[in-house]
Amino acid sequence: LLLPKPILESTRLGCFNGHASLLPRWRGAAPIHRAILAGDAETGMMVMKMDEGLDTGPIAMTERVPIAPEMTAGELHDVLKHVGAALMVEAVQALEAGQLVLTPQTTDGVTYARKIDKAETRIDWARPVAEVHNHIRGLSPFPGAWCEMKINGKLERVKILKSKLFPEANAEGFLRNCADGALEITELQRAGGKAMLAAQFLRGAGAVKIL
Repeated sequence: LLLPKPILESTRLGCFNGHASLLPRWRGAAPIHRAILAGDAETGMMVMKMDEGLDTGPIAMTERVPIAPEMTAGELHDVLKHVGAALMVEAVQALEAGQLVLTPQTTDGVTYARKIDKAETRIDWARPVAEVHNHIRGLSPFPGAWCEMKINGKLERVKILKSKLFPEANAEGFLRNCADGALEITELQRAGGKAMLAAQFLRGAGAVKIL
């Protein structure tokens, strides 16, 4: 929910928030997921002074963070939470000393990070391989990108948690063709089960067909 004006104006120095994107890119609820889904190579943490808009307030501090090609949303979250905590402490100290400088956000490059909908979690193997890879890591570990598999003849819904764009010749996982290439699945999770490496999964699952 957006904080109403009376609350925003109720404190002597204003309300401040840590936001996990390089504003104005990815304003909204799911900036970490959306950055990876879009294939962004970089994101960051920003401390901003809150106003009545959706992540539209002026920026106080920024720290940029690279997104590695196989980094998942969960891994990026864990990096950003530490960056954000340290940055907020620094911002509050500067605010207390009267030295915090606020810079209005630019109007160029505004994008919105809408909430992840269940309808977009199923993997579409007909898409380009890079998009499928970003889909998997952008939703890992939660809510999880999923597909159906036939395991020993029984149809199951399985979450794919990690993948590789360029399969190795001696890959221990298994491959799935996409629109323009093959993707190596390296970590997955059966319903009600634990996350496991693909090699472990294959040893215990028997005959497997990805649908």
